[in-house]
Amino acid sequence: MTGQRRVGKSYLLYQVMDHVQKSYANANIIYINKEDLAFSSIRNAGDLNDYVTQRLVSGQFNAVFIDEIQDIADFHVALRSLLLKPDIDLYITGSNAHLLSSDLAGYLSGRFVEMNVYSLAYPEFLEFHQLEDEEASLDAYMKYGGLPYLKHVPLNDEVVFEYLKNIYNTIIYRDVVNRFGVRNTAFLERLVQFLASHIGSIFSAKKISDFLKSQNVRIQPAQVQNYIGHLRSAFLVFQVPR
Repeated sequence: MTGQRRVGKSYLLYQVMDHVQKSYANANIIYINKEDLAFSSIRNAGDLNDYVTQRLVSGQFNAVFIDEIQDIADFHVALRSLLLKPDIDLYITGSNAHLLSSDLAGYLSGRFVEMNVYSLAYPEFLEFHQLEDEEASLDAYMKYGGLPYLKHVPLNDEVVFEYLKNIYNTIIYRDVVNRFGVRNTAFLERLVQFLASHIGSIFSAKKISDFLKSQNVRIQPAQVQNYIGHLRSAFLVFQVPR
């Protein structure tokens, strides 16, 4: 399951876990959540393989659930190894659009299903918040978006914008800056603002570079393209084909 942070991947994982427990009376559940400090020792493929293999039960159905797997270095090496074992299913979530790299996808061809998880659509937003389909509801959806957790907070600017700002900062600094080693964070912020102001417009990296040059910010088109790629990887923006 892939998608932006806080769109509900973990909750869907719990639902699958519940379904497995009901379907297999003696299922052995192994759960790892990389956002939980308790699993901080699992840092690379070797750690992941050791943790799971030590908890496998021979002769039983083993279901392994790994949340935010992209935080484990070379995780794909462990997945390829674990899939060689009998009676094991793997369920993973990640906040990286390139989670299933071409190598891993090729190796697992026909053996995996990728689910892209998005924030709530407008009809779901109405159902979650028990709202009528009217102009005020559409305005609220367009302003606040469809992250599921908003169900638990008052729909007012002060509360919602603080929540959204925290998630935005997490995506920018954890999923983009830290993961890709971005140094020019000031430019990254300006690029996000530029993209958000030109949703639906056709533009190129060169046009963005030329525009920034007029603002006395000199960034080469190739670097603009790289930064946009990082933002796409974190599901902060989406590219629409012509």
